[in-house]
Amino acid sequence: MKLKQLLAPTAALILLPALGFAQEAAEGAEAAAPGFDEIGPYIMTTLLFCMAGFLVFFMAAGFAMLEGGLVRSKNVTMQMTKNIGLYSIAAIMYWLIGFNLMYPGDGWIVPGYVGPFFATTVLDPVGVGAGDAALDYASIGSDFFFQLVFVAATASIVSGALAERIKLWPFLAFVVLLTGVMYPISGSWQWGGGWLAEMGFSDFAGSTVVHSVGGWAALAGAIVLGPRIGKYAKDGRVTPMPGSNLALATLGTFILWLGWFGFNGGSQLAMGTVGDVSDVSRIFANTNMAAAAGAVTALIMTQLMYGKADLTMVLNGALAGLVSITAEPLAPSLFGALWIGAVGGIIVVLTVPMLDKMKIDDVVGAIPVHLFAGIWGTIAVIFYGEANIVTQVIGIIGYGVFTFVASLVVWFLLKAIFGIRVSEEAEINGLDMAELGMEAYPEFSKG
Repeated sequence: MKLKQLLAPTAALILLPALGFAQEAAEGAEAAAPGFDEIGPYIMTTLLFCMAGFLVFFMAAGFAMLEGGLVRSKNVTMQMTKNIGLYSIAAIMYWLIGFNLMYPGDGWIVPGYVGPFFATTVLDPVGVGAGDAALDYASIGSDFFFQLVFVAATASIVSGALAERIKLWPFLAFVVLLTGVMYPISGSWQWGGGWLAEMGFSDFAGSTVVHSVGGWAALAGAIVLGPRIGKYAKDGRVTPMPGSNLALATLGTFILWLGWFGFNGGSQLAMGTVGDVSDVSRIFANTNMAAAAGAVTALIMTQLMYGKADLTMVLNGALAGLVSITAEPLAPSLFGALWIGAVGGIIVVLTVPMLDKMKIDDVVGAIPVHLFAGIWGTIAVIFYGEANIVTQVIGIIGYGVFTFVASLVVWFLLKAIFGIRVSEEAEINGLDMAELGMEAYPEFSKG
């Protein structure tokens, strides 16, 4: 016992210098490590991109459910196949070509207009430390993922408009070019710092950059493809072709509504300050208000015009409100978001029958929602931002001419080389069996 008592103080004296050195080393490491003020914005913005990206990704399910509910039961499996196929193709093409074509930095081929082709995306190294990362923004992976899910939404717009009569593989071939080339080139004009950005064109989250682009591509495809068999009679009457499952379409609309919080909120592109976080919450509130106003407006208008409320119009009214507020979801007050969204609802109710009079067959109402309401939303920016009407109209025309003409060329080439429309027999029997050999609801089929 006495020996232990003697050795204990001796051991403490021996270990004391080592403990001192360890404490100094820890203090030195703590001093060298960056504080939250330095790394916080990087971490929080990366988190914003990831979380918002998850929400926008879920919009792929929303588009699939909406389209699956609005087409006839004999074409549901085809719509599901197109939607999972287009998302997957978009993911690959945006990695291979799209991301750096859209955000070329100093790598423009034609300055302000066209970036580099086949500059594939490279992610941050595994286990990158604070000393190695560019702390002025966010991780490359989060930025890439967030931008990727936007391009998939553009392709989904085309899918719904051209449903029930287009072949699978020509449609997917169009998706390759839309997501890999056309959308990234036009997107670079604004979000990549191109000629429209320099001019002062304003489109916060993509009323034109995303939604109108999808609408223009869909319009070109609908013109080349032609209407469904029996949709328009010779005497001008329009034959209703009710969807298979309005409950599914309603679910899809609510999923899209949810995903839009990521679509618009993530487009703040920063969450590193109190102001950024407050702005994101403001965007959420305005986005929700515009959707609600669009739905209520369509509800009231269809009751007044037709004597009964029309659920499909109400669903598209909500989506039109969302598209309308997307160009500027931050600056307006809640009342501003309400009237912008309400105008979107009016646009849908008036333009759906207008397209029918022109015999342009849009199965799900994608062109009124995304193209016409997208144009309106881009113009509405002038009431709350610094953009002027001339610049906004130039941007709308620029995107419209490029996307519509390029899409027409691609659709005509696909039609000439492969054919884009199924046979009359296949269309009558349904694309599920004709193109895929399987049905979404086999228990309800005859025989």
